[in-house]
Parts: sequence; structure tokens; C-alpha cells
Amino acid sequence: MLKQLQPSMSIDDQIKNLKSIGLSIPDEEYARRFLNDVSYYRLIKGFSIGLKEKNGHYHDGVSFEQIVSLYLFNAKLRQLLFSKIEIIEINLRTRLSNHICENYGVLGYKNPSIMPSEEYHASLMNDVNREIKRNSRSPFIRNFKDNYENGDIPFYALAETLSFGTLSRLYKNLNTDDKATIADLYNLKYSYLESWIETIAYVRNLCAHYGRLYNVKLTKTPKLYKSDRLANIGNQRIFGVICCMKYLISDKREWNEFIENLDTLVSKYTYVNIHLMGFTENWKSHLLYELEEDVEN
Repeated sequence: MLKQLQPSMSIDDQIKNLKSIGLSIPDEEYARRFLNDVSYYRLIKGFSIGLKEKNGHYHDGVSFEQIVSLYLFNAKLRQLLFSKIEIIEINLRTRLSNHICENYGVLGYKNPSIMPSEEYHASLMNDVNREIKRNSRSPFIRNFKDNYENGDIPFYALAETLSFGTLSRLYKNLNTDDKATIADLYNLKYSYLESWIETIAYVRNLCAHYGRLYNVKLTKTPKLYKSDRLANIGNQRIFGVICCMKYLISDKREWNEFIENLDTLVSKYTYVNIHLMGFTENWKSHLLYELEEDVEN
């Protein structure tokens, strides 16, 4: 039997329902204000995972404030990660653009020879045309369309409009030699780079669309270094992705500052169980770079 949709509840009814299944709500006025700002479905369905018995009732001692705390932690974690994913994304746009333009010309992306399969290239061009149409009102897209021969858009401009997901697929489907050359700029093997940027693009979309990173298994998972796997780091949780991001941020001081900010965030929210995100006991030392001046001191 298929379930029937549940009827809408007023905020007061939402609070009554939560209390009836064992959630502690000592400050009902605070709960009303919060549920007026953040939907019941987003808050309760997203952040009650692991906090209930099999019968649907909350474990003893679980409070509304605890669920709100998990929600706020998740929001701040998204913001913190997004700032570093932005650096990775812009860097990839630049390196892909430079490589394609220098080796194939500014319209080289239109040449099927950049990929081992015409089918891959046709799929790319479908994505490209869709992105151009979506950004048709962008000033520089209009500039090239209106003022240049054939209305062609050079890749150095196009790369700024393509989604991270499209950039990831473009890189993944390039010829092996091209992938290897670009990966060398990161001191990586291309098999790792293509895996990482695909996963990071997926995480970026979670961040951009207010998704949950806390206590969630990722659909896209990165290929991990053996050293990470030996440290009992898995690739299904967000910590595994953070481990990969470390190798894509060139500024070590900036990366260490990010890790310190992450540590501060984790310490602030005492209800957070970092193991549900794949963090290990020594997670901070695993991620921090040892800088030369630190060694001297």
C-alpha cells in the first residue's frame, strides 16, 4: 500500500507533534520563531537522523535546541567549505582554459579531436550550447555574439560561464595526454584529479542548494590516496572530500587557516558527532601542513 500525503500542520501543531513523539521543547516560543524561519521538513526530517528509536520516538534527552544546533553547524560548514571550493573551481577554470587555448586555439573546444570519442565531444557541445543559452544575457556572451565573426565564443570566455559540473565532465573526457599535462600542474595523476573534481563539483552543488553534509553518505565518492585509506579515512563522508581538497589548494597557510576555522566550528557545536562525517580522532594533524617557520620555532 502506498502512503498518503500528510496534511499541512500549523507551527503550533508542528510543536505538538514533536512533543508527542518525545522531543524536548522547553522554550516553545523559540521553537515557533525558528520554525517560522526554517521549514519543519528541512529541519526535522534532515537533522533527526540517528536521534530516534525504531518506533519513531526520539531518544531520551533529545531536544529541539540540539536539532537546531546540528542545522546551524551544517549551514556554517557549507559556508566554510564553499569558500575553498570556489578557489578550486576558479583554479580549474584557469588551467583548463590556458591548456585548451594554447594547444588547440581559442575555439579548440569545438574540435572533436580533443576527445577520444566523437560521442563524448557531441555530449560536451550539447552542454556548452545549453550553458550559452542559459547565459545569453551575460554581457560578455552578448559581446561575442553581437560583435565577433560567426558569433563564436572563445574558450577563455566560455570557461567562465560553464558550470563546475560541465568543467568536470570536460576534463574527464579529454584525451589522456591532455589530462595528464593538466594534472601535472597540481603534481597529481590524472585519475585522482578527475575523481576529485567530479566529487567536489557534487559537494559544491550541495553547498549551493543548502544541502546536508552532516551525517550523510555521499553519492559521488573520491578516489583516496593509500596513505589516507591506511589512516582509516573513508570516501563516503565529507571528511574524505576535505582530505582531497588539501592537495588542490596551493597556499598552505590559507589551508591551515581553513583547518583552524574548521576546528573552531567543530568545538563550538558540542552536539556534533564528527565521526558521522568521517572525521578520525587525529583529523586535524592529518590535514594541517607543517610550515617551515613552525619547525624553526
